[in-house]
Amino acid sequence: MERECMAFDVVIVGAGPAGLSAACRLAQLNQQQQGEPLSICVVEKGAEVGAHILSGAVFETRALDELFPDWQNMDAPLSASVQHDALLFLTNQFNHIRVPDFLTPTPLHNGPNNYVISLANLCRWLAHQAESLGVEIYPGFAASTINYDANGAVTGINTCDMGVDKVGNAKPNFEAGIELKAKYTVFAEGCRGHLGKELIQKFDLDNGKQPQHYALGLKEIWQLPDYAKDQCGSVIHSLGWPLSETNSTGGGFLYHMENNQLSVGLIVDLNYSNPYLDPFAEFQRFKHHPAIKQYLQGAQCIAYGARAIAKGGLSSLPKQQFPGGVLIGCDAGTLNVAKIKGSHTAMKSGLLAAEAIFKAAAQLKPEPDYQDEFENSWLYNELRDTRNFGANIHKFGSLLGGALCTFEHNLWQPLVKKPLPWTITDQSFDHQQLQPIQECQPIAYQKPDGVFSFDKPSSVFLSGTQHEENQPCHLHLALPHIPIDVHLAKFDEPSQRYCPAGVYEIIEVEGKTRFQINAANCVHCKTCDIKDPSQNITWQAPEGGGGPNYQNM
Repeated sequence: MERECMAFDVVIVGAGPAGLSAACRLAQLNQQQQGEPLSICVVEKGAEVGAHILSGAVFETRALDELFPDWQNMDAPLSASVQHDALLFLTNQFNHIRVPDFLTPTPLHNGPNNYVISLANLCRWLAHQAESLGVEIYPGFAASTINYDANGAVTGINTCDMGVDKVGNAKPNFEAGIELKAKYTVFAEGCRGHLGKELIQKFDLDNGKQPQHYALGLKEIWQLPDYAKDQCGSVIHSLGWPLSETNSTGGGFLYHMENNQLSVGLIVDLNYSNPYLDPFAEFQRFKHHPAIKQYLQGAQCIAYGARAIAKGGLSSLPKQQFPGGVLIGCDAGTLNVAKIKGSHTAMKSGLLAAEAIFKAAAQLKPEPDYQDEFENSWLYNELRDTRNFGANIHKFGSLLGGALCTFEHNLWQPLVKKPLPWTITDQSFDHQQLQPIQECQPIAYQKPDGVFSFDKPSSVFLSGTQHEENQPCHLHLALPHIPIDVHLAKFDEPSQRYCPAGVYEIIEVEGKTRFQINAANCVHCKTCDIKDPSQNITWQAPEGGGGPNYQNM
């Protein structure tokens, strides 16, 4: 197929915090040199920058301070500094204990130098800065495939074809995707990016690493009533119930944002073993706990979203450079699970990638030397110092694992001034952890009350998700018979529960059991690509501009 071709020095895939930080820093470096500036292009699959961005989020400004030291005078959307910080242990569905500060692992402490933000709005602000520095940004264009040269080096990407019907035929509005050629391509798609997944396999970037581990984050925004006390900057994290009832791990959060809004969510580790577990339903009952429910009284849920989180840390972090490009941010897995923060680390990886690419371009090197930049940075030190946190929780559970984390961060490191000399790893794969239904107890979830808890269809409506209906399904089954012939009897087909958007259903048609994919519901969380026990589902980017339309997430 003939495609329009555009050539740039640098193409960045994804307008999240990592990709936009890389773009801004490259543009800044352009201004500091005398020669021909590098041409920079960012493509974003969301209809606008920020439309697919979802995070808690408590934000640490360290990387932003480096990128824009004067951000406080540049109308950056950071105003709600943390004023109150608490960690709760929900012992059961009625009771809780506040964990004393001295028993809370140090990385979980949040001070006034952290901010409760909308990451979507921060990305919109970063995009504005990038464009003012000369970066070209194209929202609504999803990167579909990677191009390689004869030697296997990356030479850029192709965007998705537009106007293709369900069976692959061109519709009257058909437009072929564009080939974007680049001397260097930066992949910043977010967690479990489909192109990042291809690169890791092609270049064996994860050789010798523990498997990547994931969680599913579910989030709602609630508008508090006018009469509610403004608690802007209040941060609450929780562990224990409801996930403790199924020996699963994860935790909840409740952040008071600006404009009298409340961000509430639940993070469910995807190494859970009971196939009857439904992360969305767990989130809905989490909100009924008295410690959480009290903040939602009289409020209205106005937004919903979900996103997978790469939480393996340094032990799972693949090599991030390869011939022709770099893999950065959550596409690689730079999140610091000990802090429950990934935005500042993603931004720093973008800054390091920009500096490595700028040096490589000046020296005419085909491969940026990102690894040296990374290992000499505070990002590496931060991930090294917290490398045991996630594995402790995975292997020993929230209580014992949390105690080990407290010992390491609150006692050992302050006394010895360096991290433990050993590394805890978890070599298991999340998708291999499900047990057969014969070995598990079904979980009885109460019906949503429409006040504090909701069903999946109404929640997906609040995400603003829209897709062109008549297009090829972007959720591919390697073997279409697996869900019914294998997973139904063994696991009661878990995709109908682990998907937080109701994409997968088991239905009866003319007396036959069928597996139905409602691709138009997809919020692009990537959970199916991660948790499917046979790794039979592959998520690929749909037509550009489709998916959720997050406004303030």
